[in-house]
Amino acid sequence: MGRAITAALAALAALAALPGCTVQPPDGDGKRRSPVHIELPSGTPSPARTPTDGGAPNGGGSSPSTAPAQPDDDKPSAAPAPPRVLWSRGATGRDVRELQARLRQVAWLFEGPTGTYGEQTERAVSGFQGKRGLPRTGRTDTVTWQRLLGMTREPGRWDLYLMGGQPADPPDPRCARGRVLCIDKTSRTLRWMIDGRTVSTVAVRFGSSGTPTREGVFSVYWKSRDHVSTLYDSPMPYAMFFSGGQAVHYSADFAARGYAGASHGCVNVRDEAAIAELYGQVRNGDKVVVSW
Repeated sequence: MGRAITAALAALAALAALPGCTVQPPDGDGKRRSPVHIELPSGTPSPARTPTDGGAPNGGGSSPSTAPAQPDDDKPSAAPAPPRVLWSRGATGRDVRELQARLRQVAWLFEGPTGTYGEQTERAVSGFQGKRGLPRTGRTDTVTWQRLLGMTREPGRWDLYLMGGQPADPPDPRCARGRVLCIDKTSRTLRWMIDGRTVSTVAVRFGSSGTPTREGVFSVYWKSRDHVSTLYDSPMPYAMFFSGGQAVHYSADFAARGYAGASHGCVNVRDEAAIAELYGQVRNGDKVVVSW
């Protein structure tokens, strides 16, 4: 008998050790029930709850909390977009002239400005980029342009047209009739006109302040194909004299230096092919108009 009681007590102790067990008192009718109530865990866990007011970070007490999303450290970040290209080989126009004028200021370009993005401009841009640790693409992108802007000044009109190529102003009214070399000091151009029609236009250079080109209406009185100045001992090919020793002629110095130099009063032309053609068309007696 004693052994049976001992075994029963041991079994009760083992059951009481199970999680969720509570000891039940006698019922109200005085009848004894099983001394333990066992709650076996169900197959589905109960939903998690958030802390009540004061414990929840947002002050709520009933809605489930959402853990903040964690960044995916293993995902590679997107590469930055390359800077936008503004101009590259083959581009033309006034903006390209400004680029070339600014490259001249920092001694990366020595020709032009021509207004055409060619091999020399591409090489100059590439050198400028490499010197400043930028990719040497030879193309002018937004980063390259901003660096160049910060190192240079705004170019003036004759910086942009240092070697000619500027647009001509409207012709002087005195050029409207006949055969006329219509020369404009303001736009630095010479129009060859016949009865109000412009046949050709070339860039020209004038005398310095000490030896200015005369203004007024003249006529061609002498042509000399291979003339050499007796006063300055300098070549004056395709010379068309219109006022004393002043003539329209080809200038190798103008072709090389542009408006960085000046004549001794003559009207210089830098395009040798153009003045050769002009020389063949102009006759002695044709009118010459020089004006501002």
